[in-house]
Amino acid sequence: MIPYLLLGTTVGLAFLSIHLMRRSARRPFPDAVYTVMLSLSLAAFVYLYGTWVYGSIYLKYVFGGLYVCSLLFWLIRRQPVKPARSPFFRLAMFVVLALGVVLYFTGTTGKPRTVELDFPLKKGRYFVIQGGKGLPSNLFHFSLRGAVYAMDIVKLNGWGNRANTVFSKKLEDYAIFGDTVYSPCAGRVIRANGEDPDNIPPNMKRGPRNMNAVLIDAGGYYVFMGHFRQGSVVVKEGDEVKVGQPLAGVGNSGFSAEPHLHIQVHRKEKDRPWYASEPLYILFNGHGYLLNEMIRKKNT
Repeated sequence: MIPYLLLGTTVGLAFLSIHLMRRSARRPFPDAVYTVMLSLSLAAFVYLYGTWVYGSIYLKYVFGGLYVCSLLFWLIRRQPVKPARSPFFRLAMFVVLALGVVLYFTGTTGKPRTVELDFPLKKGRYFVIQGGKGLPSNLFHFSLRGAVYAMDIVKLNGWGNRANTVFSKKLEDYAIFGDTVYSPCAGRVIRANGEDPDNIPPNMKRGPRNMNAVLIDAGGYYVFMGHFRQGSVVVKEGDEVKVGQPLAGVGNSGFSAEPHLHIQVHRKEKDRPWYASEPLYILFNGHGYLLNEMIRKKNT
């Protein structure tokens, strides 16, 4: 299964970065420096992009602690005994990984227009499982009709996972399943459908056209939210909604492998469909979130 593969790759790369740091302690200068550069860039890359949430987000912090210990080991116990090697491969990989780390924060879309929304989920710890400022952190959404700033959000349980196991076929095992979604803005509902069945993970054969979703015209922009639970949508087309008004429950309808909330925002442009208009980068309560970042929300 893909979640197991992604988690295994994350853990494997994490241990590789630690192994490289320890190996550098046995290399002479400047050969050791090249190995350290590769180790640091790999560690930063896997820390930011790693799919730790499939196991537990706490694994990410454990890795960080282990890596710091390995760095201290290199500084204190350096005993060069191995001959130097060509630095070409290590330098090339360092450049690639360092570029990935920089692009995690900057993206490839320049400085985006932003939109202020209220976070649509009320209590708990949530997690951006897909999101960011375009490539490379938001690769999946980047390919979907210009939804370069779309976000997929899951909820974390007490173990720091989004489900009771690495992967489950039971919808109820996912922490976010059934959570109430509240309107993040004031506006008029121009699309609301909620009768499509929820997929049993990881089945996505019904595709994106069979998604329970709500689309809100907020005046200067459109807010689209989807993958709602069958029968949970409580608004209808033409309704005027206020910030914080219940809309639906999180489900797994449409093109979705597991329960999550999908949200994207587009600027309102004359004579253009909402999804083809300029995408906007979302700020929830004044803060923007990137891939693999946690969102904490309490009842107010």
